[in-house]
Amino acid sequence: MKIEKMTEAHRAAVLAMMRVFYTSDAVSTNGSEEIFARDIDACTQENPYAEGFVFIEEGKTVGYAMLAKSFSTEFGLPCVWIEDLYFLEAYRGRGYGSAFFAHLEKSFPDCIFRLEVEEENEGAVHTYIKNGFDTLPYMEMKKIYMTHKEKKE
Repeated sequence: MKIEKMTEAHRAAVLAMMRVFYTSDAVSTNGSEEIFARDIDACTQENPYAEGFVFIEEGKTVGYAMLAKSFSTEFGLPCVWIEDLYFLEAYRGRGYGSAFFAHLEKSFPDCIFRLEVEEENEGAVHTYIKNGFDTLPYMEMKKIYMTHKEKKE
């Protein structure tokens, strides 16, 4: 499996996977075509806050990841949020998630990695724990403020 930076050439494959991912039990929101397009744009264009990766097996895009970058005052370190991490079902359980986390540790030294996961997504939870992630003991809250017409959860 190869890990590559997401480019415009990967749009169709990533979009197809996002549609599946965001309608699965692994995610608590459904997203929308507009959101998916903005996410891919952010990952493939010059954007200091977002970065995207694809996972390639024998020339086929078999998964994708999207990251959001910030700074954590809670930990005093740069922070990388693993926003999306998805593999086609036939490619799960092959150690690709662990390979991606190793790639992240090399790419972002001295950094805190954060992610959200639905408790019911046992396979993902197992992978995250195996790769050193801890459960945080607090609730996260959000507020979405958008100046254009789409204001969805």
